[in-house]
Amino acid sequence: MSSKKLFLLDGMALIFRAHFALIKNPRVNSKGVNTSAPMGFTNSLMEILKKEKPSHIAVAFDTSAPTFRHEAYAEYKANRQETPEDISIAIPIVKNLVKAFNIPTFEMNGYEADDVIGTLAKQAARKGFEVFMMTPDKDYAQLVEEHVYLYKPASRGNGIDVLGIPEVLEKFDIENVDQVIDYLGLVGDAVDNIPGIPGIGPKTATKLLKQYGSVEGLLEHSHELKGKQKEKVEDNKEQALLSKQLATIKIDVPVTFDEQALHYTGYNEEALREIFEELEFRTLAKRVFGDDGSTTATKKGATSGQMSLFGNTSAPAKEEESKEEEIIATPEITNIHNTPHQYHLIDTPELRKELIHFLALQDEFCFDTETSSLSAVEAELVGISFSYRAHEAYYIPIPENQEEAIAIVSEFKEVFENDRIGKIAQNLKYDMMVMSRYGIKINGPLFDTMIAHYLLHPEQRHGMDYLAENYLNYQPVSIETLIGKKGKNQKSMRDVPVGEACEYAAEDADITLQLKEVLSPKLEEEKALNALFKDIEMPLVSVLAEIELNGVKIDTQALSSISGELEVEIAQLEKSIYEEAGKEFNVASPKQLGAVLFDDLKLVDKPKKTKSGQYATGEEILTNLAKDHKIVANILEFRQLQKLKSTYVDALPKMISEKDGLVHTSYNQAVTATGRLSSTDPNLQNIPIRTERGKEIRKAFVPREEGNVIMAADYSQVELRIMAAFSEDQHMIEAFKEGRDIHTATAAKIFKIKEEEVDSDMRRKAKTANFGIIYGVSAFGLSQQLNIPRKEAGELIDTYFEEFTSIKGYMDKAINKARDTEYVETVMGRRRHLRDINSRNFTVRGMAERNAINAPIQGSAADIIKKAMVDIQAWMQKEKLQSKMIMQVHDELVFDVHPEERDLMRQEVQRMMEDAFEGSVPLKVEVGEGHNWLEAH
Repeated sequence: MSSKKLFLLDGMALIFRAHFALIKNPRVNSKGVNTSAPMGFTNSLMEILKKEKPSHIAVAFDTSAPTFRHEAYAEYKANRQETPEDISIAIPIVKNLVKAFNIPTFEMNGYEADDVIGTLAKQAARKGFEVFMMTPDKDYAQLVEEHVYLYKPASRGNGIDVLGIPEVLEKFDIENVDQVIDYLGLVGDAVDNIPGIPGIGPKTATKLLKQYGSVEGLLEHSHELKGKQKEKVEDNKEQALLSKQLATIKIDVPVTFDEQALHYTGYNEEALREIFEELEFRTLAKRVFGDDGSTTATKKGATSGQMSLFGNTSAPAKEEESKEEEIIATPEITNIHNTPHQYHLIDTPELRKELIHFLALQDEFCFDTETSSLSAVEAELVGISFSYRAHEAYYIPIPENQEEAIAIVSEFKEVFENDRIGKIAQNLKYDMMVMSRYGIKINGPLFDTMIAHYLLHPEQRHGMDYLAENYLNYQPVSIETLIGKKGKNQKSMRDVPVGEACEYAAEDADITLQLKEVLSPKLEEEKALNALFKDIEMPLVSVLAEIELNGVKIDTQALSSISGELEVEIAQLEKSIYEEAGKEFNVASPKQLGAVLFDDLKLVDKPKKTKSGQYATGEEILTNLAKDHKIVANILEFRQLQKLKSTYVDALPKMISEKDGLVHTSYNQAVTATGRLSSTDPNLQNIPIRTERGKEIRKAFVPREEGNVIMAADYSQVELRIMAAFSEDQHMIEAFKEGRDIHTATAAKIFKIKEEEVDSDMRRKAKTANFGIIYGVSAFGLSQQLNIPRKEAGELIDTYFEEFTSIKGYMDKAINKARDTEYVETVMGRRRHLRDINSRNFTVRGMAERNAINAPIQGSAADIIKKAMVDIQAWMQKEKLQSKMIMQVHDELVFDVHPEERDLMRQEVQRMMEDAFEGSVPLKVEVGEGHNWLEAH
């Protein structure tokens, strides 16, 4: 291959691709700018520069001017939606980025970027270059020839796809590359509004091209065709030729390939640093520059000193604060090296005593723990840091010897348990759990900076580094600089020299304190959010810490038995699959499976392939085949049982703690935008409940002591009840109040029959519609769920809204209100920001509209169960009960109940859960108990 390697990038296509790749989790900086497209584009560009090392490179952009295609066909691209506002903002940013990378750009009125790239590619290939056209657009395949390749960037988990002549011929199932244009002319392109010939899809197009070679060849022999196909081809001859013309990429654009001008010599560091800093691309800056990307050259050493270490008993005067701010405030990113600070090592009894004295005088202080493990249940304390003045903090190293460690930590018991003094932390739950294991309870008004930011901006990230960079313009010391990167060679904090640990840990406490000072006023400005923070989310931190520490007992023998049974079933399924296939193969290998299903058994005429060229055997594809082919049904069941065995049955025993023999999940309070809790190690929310085998896993969750029982209290149809209340639909409200089956009642309405005439199929359809409506289901989505024609599904939705006009009214009202405020709220004031609700782009706006309907319902359900958890835990502690709350899964709370407290727990838990929120629709809680979770559920 030639050493002269040219990359030509389709700028607009890559911008759109980057934007929509992050549409569900956009990257928004502190200025409110969506930086998804510039970030994605830059990542792709850097990958090319680093891995492919092009000798020459350029980027082509479309212009807003009409092209020759618009002149030929006025409707060309007429059905395209408005460009999303975030993309319009991103385009000039990307152009500036490209300029800072010292990469030339091409734009030409009257032509599109693919025409410019096509022309340059052909010219460069004739000059001895290997040319790679980088774009996700399949139309570029027509330009592929020897030395010219289509370079499709990675997407949706698939790797980079480089298409030369053989790959293009295989992908389109054609005999020569020129036929790509004929293929596009026949099939058309809905995105660009190229009409093609109606009724001719990909399979028919390739078949016709095999027979007649081209569009023109087909039209000359149209008399040989039969029936409707002949009619459609002959009626659309001109349209077919026009479509081929529109799909043809020009290779004679008036542009000249200048080898010297496109030679890549490296980026303009000053310009690129400035753009990265403006966009807040800190991680990208590290990758490019090897540092934080800051333009500052100033380095100020940290100040040091000892007594008096602890400053005044209160915060410094306002005048002193403002002077200090003037000294350190800079527009550049700051860090520990250029920011004055006083971080003190407190390593003697005398210094600890004095620090405790000053901590006791504070209204609040911030603290942070350094530990030997990420697991709060397993971790041992390595150190504790405190801060109560900005830029000043204190670090107490904790020895490995547990008796000595407990003795030192106990000295701080008085200030930690003082309920007058506020406690501040980042991810407070972890610190609470660690301190609890040393006999310390964290009391007082609590403030978790992670949770505060989560309530203010639930869609963003909430880590301390991210918050510090966005709110304080400060980049904290990375933990990896102390202990190394993840892997077998990573050290423990115990191995870090105490001086380095002091700087790192003290900085954490200091920065968290500063973040509290920024975030607290922002919360106070939003009264409902502030109330939610103080009354629900912060008390919940303590509740979750207690639940996690409580843990749950796992019956390993039951799991072992289930594992054995699954092993037998999996082996039987495997044997059946071999018999159906007529050979043995690795069923778990997608490559081997695809070959068996589509090469050997030929289940599909033209099976789909992945980007890498192997047959696609994903769940959606196999599910569509399962009803007609026993082998596919067996394969799906084989996969399901294998996943069940590996993910839960065999994995749960390995998660049992050596310290107490229990499994301790970790609840994530600041992950889901709706307010729902999630959990990890194990993920309790994903334990299967729909299949009999999946349900059996719950058998393994048992009481920790003989005589105890597992009690499960589950909200019944809480989201539907909330929707009924929000919509004020009298029919649904009456059904709930009277205790009637809501799905049967719904079915009776939409099928216009009496409730006693509703059969199981009608109820199933109504149930799917009920829940689907909450999630903004489309006719296509409902048809897939119910396995019915799309037309029938559309009629079902139409009838639903005709019968439940108030629900349609609620949905419209929710969307209209969101358009005014750009956010929605739950019953307790939780907000979901919907910045795209007024977008001119239909797809983007549609997603925001669905969230406008669903987020208040899901979020309200989350608020309600969280309040119930707080109320129940407070009551249990007040009554000093021996029973324990051990799990929260979706709308269900699970308890390990002492035999003497069974009746009391059953009565009070149900009452408090049902009283967690009062509305027009009563909440209903179903309580069950048994020797294991399955029996209780």
